[in-house]
Amino acid sequence: MALLEHIQKENDIKKIAPEDYIGLAAEIREFIMNHVSKTGGHLASNLGAVELTMALHLCLRFPKDKLIWDVGHQSYTHKILTGRKDGFSHLRQFKGMSGFPKPYESHCDSFIAGHSSTSLSIAYGFAQARELKGSDETIVAVIGDGALSGGMAYEALNNIGQLKSNLIIILNDNKMSISENVGGMSKYLSKIRVGDRYNEFKGDVEQALLSIPKIGQSVAKTVKRSKDSIKQLLVPGMLFEDMGITYVGPVDGHDIDLLIDTLESARTRNRPILIHVVSKKGKGYRIAEKFPEHFHGVEPFDVQTGKPVKKKEVATYTDVFSKKLVTLGEQHEDLVAVTAAMPDGTGLSAFAKAYPKRFFDVGIAEEHAVTFAAGMAAAGLHPVVAIYSSFLQRAYDQILHDICIQKLPVILAIDRSGLVGADGETHQGIFDTTFLCGIPNLAVMAPKNRYEISQMLEFAVQYHQPVAIKYPRGSAFYELKELQAPIEYGKGEVLYEGKKVALIPVGKMMEEGLKVYRRLKTEGYNITLVNPRFIKPMDEELIRELAKNHDAIVTVEDNVYQGGFGQMVASFLRCNNLKCKISCLAIDDQFVEHGSVAELMEMLGIDANTIYTTVMGYIKKKNKDK
Repeated sequence: MALLEHIQKENDIKKIAPEDYIGLAAEIREFIMNHVSKTGGHLASNLGAVELTMALHLCLRFPKDKLIWDVGHQSYTHKILTGRKDGFSHLRQFKGMSGFPKPYESHCDSFIAGHSSTSLSIAYGFAQARELKGSDETIVAVIGDGALSGGMAYEALNNIGQLKSNLIIILNDNKMSISENVGGMSKYLSKIRVGDRYNEFKGDVEQALLSIPKIGQSVAKTVKRSKDSIKQLLVPGMLFEDMGITYVGPVDGHDIDLLIDTLESARTRNRPILIHVVSKKGKGYRIAEKFPEHFHGVEPFDVQTGKPVKKKEVATYTDVFSKKLVTLGEQHEDLVAVTAAMPDGTGLSAFAKAYPKRFFDVGIAEEHAVTFAAGMAAAGLHPVVAIYSSFLQRAYDQILHDICIQKLPVILAIDRSGLVGADGETHQGIFDTTFLCGIPNLAVMAPKNRYEISQMLEFAVQYHQPVAIKYPRGSAFYELKELQAPIEYGKGEVLYEGKKVALIPVGKMMEEGLKVYRRLKTEGYNITLVNPRFIKPMDEELIRELAKNHDAIVTVEDNVYQGGFGQMVASFLRCNNLKCKISCLAIDDQFVEHGSVAELMEMLGIDANTIYTTVMGYIKKKNKDK
């Protein structure tokens, strides 16, 4: 790694000789592969953006100039070139380096990134601030072709075209986001990619027309009558040009010299410019090039074979959801499925294969996904919308306004609810209970195990009103199979009936709750263990009975306390003058960093040991009072 040794801080890349750029790119790829294969992380997208990132660092002045990443899946080379190589040993691990851009981590990270389609709006904000302050920094936004399908990107483009100063947009086009891109923008970019003749004509279109035998002069005179006619004839980036943004490209995303020349030229233009860069996801790692979708986000793997180091986990909640949905699809011809660019991640690929005409991938467009589903529901279908919890936040208004006001039968399958671990603040699904439970007409459910998620899906299909089922990432809990009472609307279930303390873990937290129940049982204490099932509507009759027959209630959830299940129970007790004591174990008012789920639960005080200590506090106090 001789060349990488010269990169200790930002701008050190400018000391590398041009003839060594290709060698440095190879070293960076080897470095990323070696470390991600040990820690896990986003691989294919980072391998595809090496030369582009190098060119940006060779042209920009850090930290004065601002480089704004969209999503941040491709920021590893940027981290390396800004002096963070040593952090890769603990990439995405507890108290280690984040896998996404984070300003608190480096003054060269301009803005936090983790969700898609945001970079253009952020860059526009930086550009307007630059104009107001009278400064001269260069501002560059990088956005992928997948993220460009998000509606927010078009809202930003609509404003950016009005700028009278420089702003550089890099469209990093690798033909994929996480899954294969879909929709009109994907087709539009495909046409541009094959329009190689465009670059030959762009320098002097009129001269090119005049060179056409016999008809050239006549055609040139005709098209000159309109300023835009020549563009309409030959410019494939006309969508951007019409918005007031100069289009340049397509440019080879792995030709460093060409990228540098293009960027340097773009910096001199006093207007917004979009540079269309075509790159290859997984570049330099043959297996990732062949299967980029499998190497988007990876667990530790063997570099030689590309196979995961650890054996595949037992069935996940996503697996169980996927299998059950296919079965329900056979039973209910009106059942349709919708995802926002993540058919594999949400488990809908199996449904898509079984019922291709009833499956819809709308691209990275969560708001559209929800309202599109509402439209189908209003027309007599029964849609299931599968979206990760942290991404569903983007569609809050659509859930409230387009689904719930009309009580439309849309099932929201909320994957990655609760703590997800290594992706950190931008991906923890710890707010869904809070933002969903304030919406009228929406039932919110959380399964205690793998068997109950199937039951809940069956219930939701028969219910014919809005239902949200939130379930976690990772292995589905397989215990308590023998305790599967039929699901009744708004009713919880008492799993084990005891005395003094009623423990109510929500969803995934039942795993921790059962550990505590069994530990106390061996120590001679018999508490009550309750599965709430419905977070909303809360089973008020059950809570009232528990309060009357127990000294204390302990709720546990991997959601923030504000607006969470525990706060709702506490409020019910106060409002109904029920004297039962309550402890609400939940996440404090904070964003949660990256780390393993077990480490995060311990840090946040919602692990089995903390639950045990809390319950024992009530038991000992009662015994002492006697």
